[in-house]
Amino acid sequence: MSAAPPEPPDALGPLDAPGPLDAPGPLDAPGPMMTGSPDPARLDAFWAAVRADQPDLPVERPEAWAFGATPAQADELLALVLEGTKTATASSLWDYEAAGDPLPQVGEVAIVLDGSGRPRAVLETTDVQVVPFDQVGPAHAHAEGEGDRSLEYWRRVHEAFWRTHSEDPRGFAPDMPVVCERIRVVAAPATV
Repeated sequence: MSAAPPEPPDALGPLDAPGPLDAPGPLDAPGPMMTGSPDPARLDAFWAAVRADQPDLPVERPEAWAFGATPAQADELLALVLEGTKTATASSLWDYEAAGDPLPQVGEVAIVLDGSGRPRAVLETTDVQVVPFDQVGPAHAHAEGEGDRSLEYWRRVHEAFWRTHSEDPRGFAPDMPVVCERIRVVAAPATV
């Protein structure tokens, strides 16, 4: 895979495709961001606490993952989600296929981890569209909440991300299929 161009100093870095940490095969991250997997007991306790407040959520604990490919990216992107700035994310369809992972589904929930592997929030997928990279629009880029929220910024950092961290040998192409996902915070307990 070719090297990514240098990022501007204010960039968060190659961003935001979720990488599952307790499921086989990450989606867009090069592997688990942390050494080891998140503590299953901690995930179970987190899920039990969330379900105590929202018993309509599924009984079975959902997948847990973190944004980005590094602990710093996970923390920065999670902060954007928790403050309400980030309401969308994007992943490479090729990476889903390479990992053998199913695409996100509307109504599906997931536990999002911070850069240390601690569960911090539950997100629900509210929309999923597969769009060629060069046809992702400014509304999606803005909803991702990163950088200056422009489409130009979104394209620059996502191209760099997929050139650097893609699971699929194709890495990046201007017309590659991108899974554009809208998300909402279902729960973000202060401590668990």
